[in-house]
Amino acid sequence: MNLEHLCLEVIALTKEVRYFIKNELENFDLSKIEHKGKNDLVSYVDKQSETLLVKGLKDILPEAGFITEEATINREEKTYTWIIDPLDGTTNFLHKVPSFSISVGLMTEGRIILGVVHEVNLNECFYAWEEGGAYLNGNRIFVNTNTKLAESLIGTGFPYSLLDKTDVYFEIIKEFVKKTHGVRRLGSAAVDLAYVACGRFDGYFEFNLKIWDIAAGILLVKEAGGTVTDFMGGNDFLSGKEVLACGKAYDEISTVVKKRWN
Repeated sequence: MNLEHLCLEVIALTKEVRYFIKNELENFDLSKIEHKGKNDLVSYVDKQSETLLVKGLKDILPEAGFITEEATINREEKTYTWIIDPLDGTTNFLHKVPSFSISVGLMTEGRIILGVVHEVNLNECFYAWEEGGAYLNGNRIFVNTNTKLAESLIGTGFPYSLLDKTDVYFEIIKEFVKKTHGVRRLGSAAVDLAYVACGRFDGYFEFNLKIWDIAAGILLVKEAGGTVTDFMGGNDFLSGKEVLACGKAYDEISTVVKKRWN
């Protein structure tokens, strides 16, 4: 399988879906919002974007299965499985806050081998394939070389559930606020991970996510020279239960998370 060629085909598809999302943004009617759960919103734009992605990906790799956020196709894991978030940052989209993205990852044997995160508003397409490096709009990207917590900018997100862990989580955020250049909450995990990969963020951490939120992004970080673990430094991160992704400041950033979370 030529992963580079496959990646270019996925990029072309996400460009088409981005055009659809961008057009719908202009005249979106807030009355069309649906609620999957508390603060878990969805719209016809999410569903239609997913339908377009699934159709295109079937043409690109007919033998592959799918894991999708909006379940427009039955979940089926095969030798190769596409993992799709058609609109990561739906709440931002609905309120016209310009930070949301399309995320597509390809998994085999429990590892991600291809990832594309297309940020809709800035038209920034981040992509990577296994052992091929990470790129932004055609240019190679790398994580930040900074190693110091005090010089770091951290990305995070706020949990919608498992609220019994909120206090300790905000203690971690509080420590980062005190000891870094700051903490940012963009509202799209895929974009957060892409920003780690290109060096804009030194680290990103969040819990209670889903595999489609992070699949593409974690490959971006790894191929850009970064580190991805769970909160305690292990490998249980692909589910999204706990994700810590960093550039070269991993040691100092992870120390804060481990100390508080344990």
